[in-house]
Amino acid sequence: MAFYDLGKKERAALVANIQAHLEAAFRSNDKLYPILYFSDQDTYIRKWAYIATGRIYLAVQQLRGSIREQLWQLLDNPGEKVRQTAVNAAGEIGKEDFAIVQPFFDKGLFDDHHMVRNAVIGSVKKMGEVNPEPVLLWATTYLHHPDKEIRREICHGIELRGRVYPEDILPLLRVLEWDQTARVRNTLVHVLGQIAYKKGCLEKVVEDLKAWENKTLVQDALAEIVSVHHRYRNFAARTQAYAKQYIAGQAML
Repeated sequence: MAFYDLGKKERAALVANIQAHLEAAFRSNDKLYPILYFSDQDTYIRKWAYIATGRIYLAVQQLRGSIREQLWQLLDNPGEKVRQTAVNAAGEIGKEDFAIVQPFFDKGLFDDHHMVRNAVIGSVKKMGEVNPEPVLLWATTYLHHPDKEIRREICHGIELRGRVYPEDILPLLRVLEWDQTARVRNTLVHVLGQIAYKKGCLEKVVEDLKAWENKTLVQDALAEIVSVHHRYRNFAARTQAYAKQYIAGQAML
């Protein structure tokens, strides 16, 4: 039975069991339950497994070494769901201590399966939101990577921090302004749009774009910013009309 087919009390009991089973497994160095939950077909079972792992790591200091060791071993598991969940668990730990789990992301970025690489992106987003300094410093080292997919994934991964603090990631995004790969360029334009419709961000993004040298890319980004204010009009801090007027007032359209 799927997680959300259960009643509220049954779900709470299942979550408690997951955490108890995983803690016992980390204490005894038993891989049965980590693999069982990390490989579950239900996304939400895997989600609660990696959340529980993060909670145990933070709460039980004497288990931290065992947890890191087991998670590292799981990165070599043949099941992509297991590797994905191991990366997500490392992301929970990295909210508090990124340095200790950085190798998980260095490895996960190059995983053969998109699910694992997407877990890296998702983890960078959630870690960067609450623990930005070391995460963004790490991300910077990959912005010139020869693999276009690595550059694209890093660009996407730092987006969430920019939705609240655009000034933190705009200098990183600018590194990619002359990237010739379409997928990287399209992601860059997308991320600029996703940042700009959030509260207090439109003006900061547009002001920063004034200093960018790739004027063709800037025009594409501005068009995306105007468009996203319509597509996300129920969530945007500003109206599309305001966005158009503001950009025009900066002599950028």
